Amino acid sequence: MEPTFASLASAIDATWVMVAAILVILMQAGFALLEAGSTRMKNAGHVAGKTVLTFGLCTLAFWALGFGLTFGNGNEFIGLGGFFFDPSGENAADSFSNAFAADIPISLFFLFQLAFAAVSLAIAWGGFAERAKLSIYVIFSFLFTIVIYPVIGHWVWGGGWLAELGMQDFAGSTVVHLQGAVAALAATILLKPRIGKYNRDGSSNPIPGHNQVYTVLGVILLWIGWFGFNAGSTLGSTSGFFAYVALTTNLGAAAGAVAAMAIAWSVTGKADIPTTLNGVIAALVAITASCAFVEPWAAVVIGSVSGILTYFTAIWFDRKGIDDPVYAFSVHGVAGIWGTLSTGFFATPELVEQAGVGAPGLFYGGGWHQLGVQALGLVGSLLYVFIVSYVILAALKATIGLRVTEEEEVIGLDLSEHGGYGYPELLPAEHISSFKRNGSHSLTR
Repeated sequence: MEPTFASLASAIDATWVMVAAILVILMQAGFALLEAGSTRMKNAGHVAGKTVLTFGLCTLAFWALGFGLTFGNGNEFIGLGGFFFDPSGENAADSFSNAFAADIPISLFFLFQLAFAAVSLAIAWGGFAERAKLSIYVIFSFLFTIVIYPVIGHWVWGGGWLAELGMQDFAGSTVVHLQGAVAALAATILLKPRIGKYNRDGSSNPIPGHNQVYTVLGVILLWIGWFGFNAGSTLGSTSGFFAYVALTTNLGAAAGAVAAMAIAWSVTGKADIPTTLNGVIAALVAITASCAFVEPWAAVVIGSVSGILTYFTAIWFDRKGIDDPVYAFSVHGVAGIWGTLSTGFFATPELVEQAGVGAPGLFYGGGWHQLGVQALGLVGSLLYVFIVSYVILAALKATIGLRVTEEEEVIGLDLSEHGGYGYPELLPAEHISSFKRNGSHSLTR
């Protein structure tokens, strides 16, 4: 049969979403490099390796239950169908009719949304870094993907109560980034600071990451992957709107990089590289909600503000004794809050009409309504994720424990959890063989 215009357009849209899904999955490599580079050498192999493990666990959990709970037909609070997803089944898409209207295969929609869930989970791991047991990663991967992420996802994207109110979160400042950041914050509070981070008087000791080149490469990969994240959320390319979303995304990221470096330079007299990198990611997080709703100049403002906010909030949390090794809550949480609120200020009538979600922002004659919806969605999401994450992790802490022993933490998680070192040429071979034979007690502190 000769292809029709509609069938060609559908094939082009599907191809773009497939490319976008791959770009979002590639962000896992960015997180691995960023987190490994931001932590110490003795934990580098562990930090990078668990990224692969948790992506696999997230995939299985999202296939079994997470996808159906997020997008399945149900009620205002949770999906109730489409579990153990099988796209080959007769009328498979019917279980998701309330949330799935795009002209692409339902299996591709699953893959794209799985990539988002995996990003949210990867963000959460920042709060666990350098001191959590590997078994906690396994358990929390399943529970986050089944009990936490799908609830907010359904509220906003799956036809839930926030969707009915018109909450604007185009690609996930709240659904993806805030969820992961809040879970990271709960973990950071319960795990307590790393050994040596704070002195008796409460003053903080810097624990720099071991490889700044890794962190730069990680951020570049994330920046590239974000074009799939945001522009891919159009779920098509034939309308050309994906290009506009890519434009606002890139403008926001660039503004965040410049603003973060500028504020660090003005305060400390040094153009701090980690601050600049955090500014990029924070700006990308912030523009994620608003990329389809705001004009280019507003994207620059949103990105700049997020870079500045991240710098000061990271300092504030550190002074309050919250040891967040990769600044997960400042970068993804604070920026996610600002980005979600920003549509309530900057959403234009024309773009809101095109997106078909919510109302114009305060600065475009929309009044306070949309800003109120955004704030309500933030408060509800933050409370749910923090309470459930805290309860789950507190239960695990009371039963099997969250944290490795002091000796294992000092040795490093590469050896204590995996029996191998990420940089073996820097550790005497007899130490590694002795450790494998006798366990952690064979290595002195």
